[in-house]
Amino acid sequence: MSQNLRLISWNVNGLRSCVGKGLGEFIEREAPDVFCLQETKLQPEQNPFEPEGYFRWFNSAEKKGYSGTAVFSKTEPENVTFGLGIPELDTEGRVITAEFESFYLVSCYTPNAQRELTRLPFRMVWEDAFRGYVTALAEKKPTLICGDLNVAHEEIDLKNPKSNRGNAGFTDQEREKFSALLASGFTDSFRHLHPEEEKYSWWSYMFKAREKNVGWRIDYFLVSTCARDRIVSADILTEVTGSDHAPVVLEFEA
Repeated sequence: MSQNLRLISWNVNGLRSCVGKGLGEFIEREAPDVFCLQETKLQPEQNPFEPEGYFRWFNSAEKKGYSGTAVFSKTEPENVTFGLGIPELDTEGRVITAEFESFYLVSCYTPNAQRELTRLPFRMVWEDAFRGYVTALAEKKPTLICGDLNVAHEEIDLKNPKSNRGNAGFTDQEREKFSALLASGFTDSFRHLHPEEEKYSWWSYMFKAREKNVGWRIDYFLVSTCARDRIVSADILTEVTGSDHAPVVLEFEA
């Protein structure tokens, strides 16, 4: 018997900071079945956040106070794994995969190419490895990918595409890798349901960017294309503060 699941993904830009800015109240109000966090910036023993009724898993970076992902679920998954299975790519706590009865859920925090694109070569290696990893999962059962994927795919996905062309998050190389990921069998849930809507999920802390809505859409829920008819709704909760990112939401028929 199918049921609709409500899933939330949020780059909290520091879990401890976000808890102090109302994360607990937000989760209590929204009551998602599963929620995934990126950029937790802590080790599991430093976790200040234990919402009642959720199982929880952390994948933390070896470097303290950096990167990191977490998954919280009301239902215990059949299996949970950490990373891509490639040691040189798995030191920064960027991936958690939870296997449920009818789908996989992958929480991902994609590496940023950085200023001057100093990490773009690493990012390209990561992109190919990640695509290989999730397409292998999707051969077994439908797969959902959520998180801060650190790329605005099309010009509609950021306020100022012309002036940002070639900058980290909007290079041709990153956009092409995202296109390749979609072409490998995934659908961008928000853009699928809202093909022409201009809505963003990240704003710089500088120049009152959020107040002026000068943003980027870099946080996603991707769904195996074979299961996209099970997408019930997809949205970005732009009114929710506590981070420089907004939470993204997917309602999915499991």
